[in-house]
Amino acid sequence: MSHDRILTFAFMEPPFESERTITFFRLLDAALDRDVDVRVFAYEGAVALAFAHQQPHGNAMHGRDSGEEAHPLTKDWIRALQEKAKAKRIGFEWINCGLCVDERGVNDVIDGCGRGGPPDLWRYASEARNTLTIGTR
Repeated sequence: MSHDRILTFAFMEPPFESERTITFFRLLDAALDRDVDVRVFAYEGAVALAFAHQQPHGNAMHGRDSGEEAHPLTKDWIRALQEKAKAKRIGFEWINCGLCVDERGVNDVIDGCGRGGPPDLWRYASEARNTLTIGTR
């Protein structure tokens, strides 16, 4: 595979905490739109993005139940990106830092998301055309 067709993203922002998460997902989606293979190394709080037990919630202040609130879940965004990549026959890999997962207790992740460590980020970056790291600050 050509290095010119691979982008690596390292992300550490937890779900639902800031606009960085939305921007991150938009960047992943844009890369897939350009038929680029995407590799994600999630660490620190970002390992919770793929947590399988996320649940939608209502908004009592606005009198809406969980269906009416339609609160987006990051695990569903990841699943949608996986499906988009599969339909386009391009690569989409997601690895969570195992140490970070253990610290947060978010071991159960959606299918297609793996567990690894810093050597995986090194491998991803070494094989990619470019690597973008999005930290929390």
